[in-house]
Formats: sequence, structure tokens, C-alpha cells
Amino acid sequence: MSCSSSDNGLEIVEKYIHSVENNDAKTMETLLADKYIGYGPSFGDSITKPLALKNWEASMGDIYESIEYKKSRNALVEVVSGENKGNWVSNWAELHIKYKKDNYEVDIWANTIYKIENNQIVKSYTFYNEADVLRQLDYVYINSKFLE
Repeated sequence: MSCSSSDNGLEIVEKYIHSVENNDAKTMETLLADKYIGYGPSFGDSITKPLALKNWEASMGDIYESIEYKKSRNALVEVVSGENKGNWVSNWAELHIKYKKDNYEVDIWANTIYKIENNQIVKSYTFYNEADVLRQLDYVYINSKFLE
């Protein structure tokens, strides 16, 4: 990976993170490639660019007050073979999320890896503990076997 493509990948991810924090869907749209697909956080979850943008606008309208990346760090990764061959940027961060309803706030550890091609994000994988978010939102888990 050349220095210019490395620096550019970091810059693209930084811009994307800032667009999330600033609720800037227009910048998100320019940074996501038309063929973009995102995976996670649950196994089997996936989303395309049009749906990701639609969901983002709905979430920021109805669900989230703000999302702040704290202690955010990025690292460059070059995958040299296989189906995910290419240039990647890994971001790990502590996220502070404020919800509109009931003024809930949660803090989570999140990791997202972004594949960069032609100055755009073409693929991402996001990992965080969904159960921890729900716990902080005061959800209670009941095993369905106990309801029978």
C-alpha cells in the first residue's frame, strides 16, 4: 500500500466518522460507493448504500439525538489475498449515544473495518455488543422456554 493510498484511506474514514457525528447524510452518500455493502453487528446482517442512507436519516430523525466517537483510533490494514484482498481501515472507538426517547444515553465499545477502493468505502464490518446496549436501555431478557 502506498503512502498516498494509506493516508487517503485514513482521511476517508475520518470524514465518514465526522459525517456520523454531524448527522451529515450528504457527505456519507459521497463516501459510500454505489456498490457499498455493510455487515453486522449480528451475524447475517447486511445493508446496501440506499438502505443504509435511508435508515440513517430515519434513525437521526426519530431515534438518536447524537453519536459521539470517543477515544477513536484508526489503523491501516492491507489484506494481500483472498476475497477481502485490498486496503482496509480499522476503527475502534468508545461511542457515546444519546437517544431522543426518554433521554437515554449509552456507552459502547465498537469496531468497524472499512474496505477502501477508488477513494470510497465499498464494504464494512461493524462489531459491538448489542446486548450491552439493550441492558443500558433497561431492557430485560426473558428466556422463551420459561414462558411455556
